[in-house]
Amino acid sequence: MAEMVTITDGLRFPEGPVVMPDGSIILTEIEQGKITRVKPDGSKETVATTGGGPNGLALGPDGKLYCCNNGGFEYAEANGYLAPHGIANDYSGGRIERIDIATGQVEILYKSGDHGCVLRGPNDIVFDEHGGFWFTDHGKVDYAKRCHDIVGIFYAKTDGSHLEEVIFPSNNPNGVGLAPDGSALYAAETYTCRLMKFNITAPGKVAPDAGPGGPGIPIYRPAGYKFFDSLAMEANGNICVATIGECGISVISPEGELVEFVATDDIFTTNIAFGGEDMMDAYITLSGSGRLVKTRWNRPGLKLNY
Repeated sequence: MAEMVTITDGLRFPEGPVVMPDGSIILTEIEQGKITRVKPDGSKETVATTGGGPNGLALGPDGKLYCCNNGGFEYAEANGYLAPHGIANDYSGGRIERIDIATGQVEILYKSGDHGCVLRGPNDIVFDEHGGFWFTDHGKVDYAKRCHDIVGIFYAKTDGSHLEEVIFPSNNPNGVGLAPDGSALYAAETYTCRLMKFNITAPGKVAPDAGPGGPGIPIYRPAGYKFFDSLAMEANGNICVATIGECGISVISPEGELVEFVATDDIFTTNIAFGGEDMMDAYITLSGSGRLVKTRWNRPGLKLNY
């Protein structure tokens, strides 16, 4: 196991870490329905209160935060771990929010029904070089009704003018990232535990026939009791996928080979983000135990577009 330094604890299912220029980390606390800044000394302050279930988070070209809000989960807590468990009793609808970091103002940019799209549980987000963003919809599980949503992967613009479900159906997509040259979109499916690759043909468009089953190509699927969560890219094109169950980070080459597995000590290892001058500081959310940790990575992470 790599040496992990705890920056802070006491978080309530943290995800979506964003490395800020001042060295702080802004992340979501899904169970609390809020956005939190974690300073290098471990102290915390609330940036914004969104309600629902703020999940994936990214900085946009305007310097504001864009948040995938899944509308809320119910939770189960046992043996020191907190875990999502089905759709919230007070589910408030899936949406994309824009957040002013300075004021904490939360604006709903897109909600279910806009542009003819259904948003159930937006999960993770990444901006391309054109200023648009891809995001996954993980959907919702309703145990009382014995059903799980059929969902997709979307592309949107920051001015509210365009929201499109580009890929449908997709099997419970979670993490999403872009190849360094922007030629491919990667999405990690949670329950199938597959890493999918989609060939990008234009901003917000993918090739319709990349594989025999449609636009996506499954490039990696591990054995064992594992589930995929969020992901981040290395500068060389490797895909680092947070892995639940056999907890850690699975590093996968663009060719679909396992480069390495970096173990952690939390079964709900959910997100990784890169920072530091050399982009080799890795920040990992250990969501079940409510920690944000830092470790030195073996290779530089990819600098995000914003």
